[in-house]
Amino acid sequence: MALGCPWCYVGKARFEKALAAFPHRDGVEVVHRSFELDPGRAKDDVQPVLTMLTAKYGMSEAQAQAGEDNLGAQAAAEGLDYRTRGRDHGSTFDMHRLLHLAKERGRQEALLDGLYRANFADERSVYNDDERLVELAVAAGLDADAVREVLADPTAYADEVRTDEREAAQLGATGVPFFVLDRKYGVSGAQPAEVFAQALTQAWGERAPLTLIEEAGGADVCGPDGCAVPRN
Repeated sequence: MALGCPWCYVGKARFEKALAAFPHRDGVEVVHRSFELDPGRAKDDVQPVLTMLTAKYGMSEAQAQAGEDNLGAQAAAEGLDYRTRGRDHGSTFDMHRLLHLAKERGRQEALLDGLYRANFADERSVYNDDERLVELAVAAGLDADAVREVLADPTAYADEVRTDEREAAQLGATGVPFFVLDRKYGVSGAQPAEVFAQALTQAWGERAPLTLIEEAGGADVCGPDGCAVPRN
């Protein structure tokens, strides 16, 4: 997941649509990993999205705006709000650190959705504004003091973020969104929900069956009704 990546915002919605219709949904665990678009970017280095796009990709401002309009239309098709004018871009490192805190507290999904909405749909910036991040984290169910402690310590959860990014590189993720299924299949890009559905079905069908190794005659076990008490 890259918090500054609009295709991740759209791709997550498409994946979730496929997952919601998957017959084995209850057997699927979703884990979100960190991926920064601009690792090492200074916290106070914030600029308009159009400025970033024209400088980074050598396109005209009109081309950059057309791309934003296209993204807005695709987001709307997935039921997502998207501001095509006036967004900004900056470092997402602190947000990723907070997502690891949220993961420990069982609130990662709620915070991730809140950060995506704030970045792509709300007027108030999420960059270089710790109190804005505190508000979003509290809305996701986290304790404000715990959030402030993480933000005040730049080393908190930093190793966890970097570990995720190294693992992504090892798995071949050079861009995002990137989905890994059962550590066997990779789906790159904000694919249509039908592609995610096909990938889920294929990965589920090719899971290796469990092979039991038992001693002749079996051994004592506990079952749903409890454990048998040995008798002399």
